[in-house]
Amino acid sequence: MEHRIHRRTGDKIGVLGLGTSALAGAGEREGIETLRLALESGVNYYDLATAESVNFTTFGKAFAGARDQVLYQIHFGACYGDGQSYSWTTELDPVRRSVDRQLKALGTDYIDYGFIHCLDERADWEQYQANGVLDYLLEMKKSGVVRHIGLSSHTPEVANEILDTGLVDMLMFSINPAYDYQRGEFANGSGAERQALYQRCEAEGVGITVMKPFSAGQLLDEKTSPFGMSLTEHQCIQYALDRPGVLAVLPGVRGKADLERLLAFFQTTEAERDYSAIGTVTPKEMEGTCVYCNHCQPCPAGLDVGLINKYYDLARTGDALAAHHYRDLAVRADACVACGHCNDRCPFHVDQVGRMEEIRAYFG
Repeated sequence: MEHRIHRRTGDKIGVLGLGTSALAGAGEREGIETLRLALESGVNYYDLATAESVNFTTFGKAFAGARDQVLYQIHFGACYGDGQSYSWTTELDPVRRSVDRQLKALGTDYIDYGFIHCLDERADWEQYQANGVLDYLLEMKKSGVVRHIGLSSHTPEVANEILDTGLVDMLMFSINPAYDYQRGEFANGSGAERQALYQRCEAEGVGITVMKPFSAGQLLDEKTSPFGMSLTEHQCIQYALDRPGVLAVLPGVRGKADLERLLAFFQTTEAERDYSAIGTVTPKEMEGTCVYCNHCQPCPAGLDVGLINKYYDLARTGDALAAHHYRDLAVRADACVACGHCNDRCPFHVDQVGRMEEIRAYFG
């Protein structure tokens, strides 16, 4: 397992976490075995906006005695009654009752990341505040039950407005090549707006956990893929991990077989994770934009072209830490010999030679 550190909270988070919506279908026994295998494999971050309330009991049994080894996202607005499936609300009383049930079933008295749940429209945010749900979440944080506050959304405009409050330490956002390229149900915001959101999170130390990395499975089948070609799960995971701000990808699993297939990500080669084939369908507004895929590697001069581009883009947003990281690189843009190897290989038609000169001049 690879880990990333949340700059605000200090949590060490495995880059592969789990979503749990489909886990109930496995049954309790396999569900428990799946979760225990996940923990043994280093998976320590779990999203609990799940489909069925029975999953909370499964988690409680699977991680009894190991609560301090896992991190939970629990959503204030994802509601479950006794034996009920998921429902969404911005009403205070059902949120209170649901959170209480979840804590009891999980066998825990604290929440690592208490989430403002699934707000995609400004009116949702207004209701969330007016109905007292936000105040309840803040009370829970003040009392120590909630350790950190998160937000789940599919809409950059709404996410940015809530981030403006300064309350949010973690953003759960839908990231995959389809949505970033304006293809699919949750392809909200332009590619540039979405990229700016990721860069903002990186610059401000807000972590991102990724939902829907496979676009509900559509990207995995050429018949349903909006690109007319399929990508693998491992390519989609790598794509998400390459976005600024991302700490962990949270694909859903239906049981042990799904988990074992996802864990194989850590045994794949760079070539097997390479998602640069999407460069053939790059939307016009994103043409010439480096997506940090490093398909241009190896550089004859030893430059990590993708990382240099990422630090430059972040530094221009005001991220002083990115500028510091750039200056710590052993090989920087001024080492570019303008051989054109990267330009010839870039599937996104980026003038990397020109970019290296631009970056050299920017950092001085």
